[in-house]
Amino acid sequence: MEIYLEFAKWLDNLLENNDMPENTAAFCFNLYDEEDENYGVQIIASCEFDENDGGDWACSEVWTSGEDVFFIDHSDEENADRERGHEFIGGLVGDYLGRGMYRHILLDSEAVGIGFVDGELEILYRNNDAKE
Repeated sequence: MEIYLEFAKWLDNLLENNDMPENTAAFCFNLYDEEDENYGVQIIASCEFDENDGGDWACSEVWTSGEDVFFIDHSDEENADRERGHEFIGGLVGDYLGRGMYRHILLDSEAVGIGFVDGELEILYRNNDAKE
C-alpha cells in the first residue's frame, strides 16, 4: 500500500501542476529498465489514439513528465521480471484510475496505456464515450 501512496503523490503533483494541451487524446505510462534494479515510470500525453496502430500513437507526445520519473525497486522476487513488473505497475495505475485525486484528467481522455518503451502497449482504460 505504501508504494501506491508514493505513486499517487507523484502522479497527483504532475497532474495538478500541469495544464494538459487541449489536443490531448490519450495517456501512456512508459516503463523503462533502469540501472540499480529499478523500473522507471514516465507519463506522456499524446495528441492521437488508435488502438490498432501497434502503439505508435504514444509517439505523438504533446506533454511529458520528462525527467520527473517514478522509480520502483525490482530487486525482490515479486517484481523481478519485466512481465511481473508490468503487471505490478499496471496495478498501481489501475488503482489510481479508480481512486486517484486527479483521475478525471486521465479518464476524460480516449485511453490510458502502459508498456515498456521497447515493447507492446497494453490499454488499461478505453473511454467509449470520448470523441474520436
